[in-house]
Amino acid sequence: MSNAIARKLDSIQTKSAMRSVDVANLLGARPETVSRWNQGKAFPRPDAQKNLLALEYIVDELSDIYEPKEARLWLFSRQKLLGGNSPADLIQEGKADAVIDVIERLKAGVFV
Repeated sequence: MSNAIARKLDSIQTKSAMRSVDVANLLGARPETVSRWNQGKAFPRPDAQKNLLALEYIVDELSDIYEPKEARLWLFSRQKLLGGNSPADLIQEGKADAVIDVIERLKAGVFV
């Protein structure tokens, strides 16, 4: 039986083709730590959990626009609409709302 964090990690990895190491790096954790979260042996710190939940939401929204490999590429690429920052960097800095705003604009077809 999987725990809630494990289900979220699975959803992120399935919808964005991200590897555990990608998730770990983005959340400022070690891959071994993410593995323990996945096994239910540990739980994320509050800041990591907040970013994990934001990442899951973002990946879910991206799945409406992109295939998993494309979503991963978008997350780690610099984006003009984010001032040249990558979405992954902004999520890591706790600025997921800026990423969510851009995704909403992309989904609505508004780019300016």
